[in-house]
Amino acid sequence: MLSVTQAENQVADLVARARKAGADAADALYIGGASTQVQMRLGALEDVERSEGEEIGLRVFVGQRSASASTSALSSPSFDALVERVVAMAREAPEDPYAALAPEERLMRDELPAIDIDDGAEVDPAALRARALECEDAARSVDGVTNSEGAGASASRTVIALGTSTGFARGYAGTGHGVSASVLAGNGGGMQRDYAYHSARYLSDLEGAAVIGRQAGERAIAKLDPVRPASGPMPVIFDPRVGSGLLGHLIGAITGAAIARKTSFLLDSLGQAVFGADITIVDDPHRVRGLRSRPFDGEGLAAHNTTIIDKGVLTGWLMATAAARQLGLEPTGHASRGIGGAPGAGSSNLHMLPGSVTPGALMADIKQGIYVTELIGMGVNGVTGDYSRGAAGFLIENGELARPVAELTIAGNLKDMYRALIPANDLEFRYASNVPTLRIDGMTVAGG
Repeated sequence: MLSVTQAENQVADLVARARKAGADAADALYIGGASTQVQMRLGALEDVERSEGEEIGLRVFVGQRSASASTSALSSPSFDALVERVVAMAREAPEDPYAALAPEERLMRDELPAIDIDDGAEVDPAALRARALECEDAARSVDGVTNSEGAGASASRTVIALGTSTGFARGYAGTGHGVSASVLAGNGGGMQRDYAYHSARYLSDLEGAAVIGRQAGERAIAKLDPVRPASGPMPVIFDPRVGSGLLGHLIGAITGAAIARKTSFLLDSLGQAVFGADITIVDDPHRVRGLRSRPFDGEGLAAHNTTIIDKGVLTGWLMATAAARQLGLEPTGHASRGIGGAPGAGSSNLHMLPGSVTPGALMADIKQGIYVTELIGMGVNGVTGDYSRGAAGFLIENGELARPVAELTIAGNLKDMYRALIPANDLEFRYASNVPTLRIDGMTVAGG
């Protein structure tokens, strides 16, 4: 894997070769990574996996035609062959009046922000094994846990560099550490499974393995002997580990591509109240040690803090250059991409600001409702906003959590759900997308 400086030099070199070969414009993206993962099951080592890889992708423009391809062979002959192939492909591609590099005057020229996402830690497989074993042992020690699907510990480092023919060539590196466990409780047909995990940029920020293990075991035990609730409209409360999915549907609906194609249930909602006035949602790519922090976007534009929902109002779309040109707007610094193809758009570290009441107060007046801890399936229509997901969790009876529930479906429409949403005050920055406990009244629950 290359260093950041070496990667910057490689993408700049590849872009220069493309211009020399006849491309009117070009950009190149390098992604290199190394990761080690150890998996334990029932106290025995089940798997040790070490992976290292690097790849560089090239996108070229010939007039209004473009094409892209990639290679994992980072040598001069390989680069020459890649350039020749991609330029030839571009000359035969259909014209696209919207495809282009990001505006040169918008490229990031300042010093990289201090997002602090690389702890420089060396990977120690023995320490990973000990961490995974500690996690599983803690999970299996919970009374009632009867089997284990395993526990794992991982460590990784990634280097990313982007170069464009408009003079941008910059990169950065980041590390990641994780620990997880998945166990089963009960016996026979009544067995229940649950899990817990934590990820962090810095090893020192990673939660203790025993804490994660106990959490997995206690969650599995709590799900034993579930019932099926009665059907009908009722309040639904989303645990923070599943509630963040509601933000994912929002982001999918406000990308420039969805708006340009008219395939979004929020197509006509710009500048309008989508949520209640107490809801604010922020995208923060500069969060220190954030899981999705980045100094610049996938086109070289400076990433910046964006209030996507401001006191309930949708403030704008998330756009890469192509969609912005199609809509007659400007790119917003939210471009995301892989090695191949054109950039899309997406969020980085996303969160909803907390409300003013505790989770207990949020459910205190609920006579009968559902507290959701697990969502199943992908029954969401991005065009209409119709929402229908399998779910599991707990009954809420007279303001308190009661019996576990399973085999139910919760349904509604995201427009109605967003307007009815009430957040608690328990926001924690634990995942890439974070929300407090959320309450939505009037959802349709289909149970027994």
